[in-house]
Amino acid sequence: MQQRTVGEQGLTVSAIGLGCMGMSFSYAPFPPKEASVALLRKAVEEGVTFFDTAEVYGPYTNEELVGEALAPFRDEVIIATKFGFRIQDGKMTGVDSRPASIRNAVEGSLKRLGVDCIDLLYQHRVDPNVPIEDVAGTVKTLIQEGKARYFGLSEAGANTIRKAHAVQPVTALQSEYSLWTRQHEAEIIPAIEELGIGFVPFSPLGKGFLTGAIDENRKFEAGDIRAIIPRFTEEARAANKALVDVIAGFAEKYNATNAQIALAWVLARKPWIVPIPGTTKMHRLTENNGAAALLLSEDDVNALTTASEQVKVVGARYTEAQEKATGL
Repeated sequence: MQQRTVGEQGLTVSAIGLGCMGMSFSYAPFPPKEASVALLRKAVEEGVTFFDTAEVYGPYTNEELVGEALAPFRDEVIIATKFGFRIQDGKMTGVDSRPASIRNAVEGSLKRLGVDCIDLLYQHRVDPNVPIEDVAGTVKTLIQEGKARYFGLSEAGANTIRKAHAVQPVTALQSEYSLWTRQHEAEIIPAIEELGIGFVPFSPLGKGFLTGAIDENRKFEAGDIRAIIPRFTEEARAANKALVDVIAGFAEKYNATNAQIALAWVLARKPWIVPIPGTTKMHRLTENNGAAALLLSEDDVNALTTASEQVKVVGARYTEAQEKATGL
């Protein structure tokens, strides 16, 4: 697996990481623990060195899973986790990035992951009630104390990123980005490029839709976040199939899968972009990782970009309530 450098503070990871959220959060039903442990360890075998989790995934159980599975490889991998949500009675009840809450979250994450230091520590979502300078200052102190190595933000705006970066250099921004979610190209990607911040796209496969495996007849089970997302209504899926068809044309040309083309497109956008597709299936893991070796020609990257822009994506990426509450 090729390596990529994220940010200007020295963080180097595999070109494709693994988003672990779906193993215990948002995409029910969840696999047995032993299956997820096996998948995480298979990812290491295939060259993945970058793993993404968060205290709120579960809550808490995802960090425990990742910590246990990756314990034998601790010196070989980079584990990213996140703070920033208030958790009460096992449920997310809003954002909370007060300095004391950050410290409490980090102490919990260290224990659950079984590590002395968090490799990459993200603020999960911006807290409008806490100045971002205070958040960055708290993380800076944690880095000085040896409890974290690098600082990241998630779904933050350009102005917020600039303010945080002035206090503590931001190594990575994690936000949604794919062939059907490209709003960050206007302002945010140019800003992080200027500041030397890496980009870690989540949902680079459009929550599975861009793979072509989800059509208008798919029924989502209880606990699957896609059941309530506007972009995944039956009508939206039928309309959005046009984008899947565009991707499929390039997949045929390259003798690849839709997933590999969608990931290769993300990788081709900038050399400091590291997508973190999630999966709970071994064969999908191997398929996704294969995208790291798929080099699209510049002409085809441009052609795919242009062709995808001709498709009007139907449906918002989240409900208004989801955007307001979590943006997950």
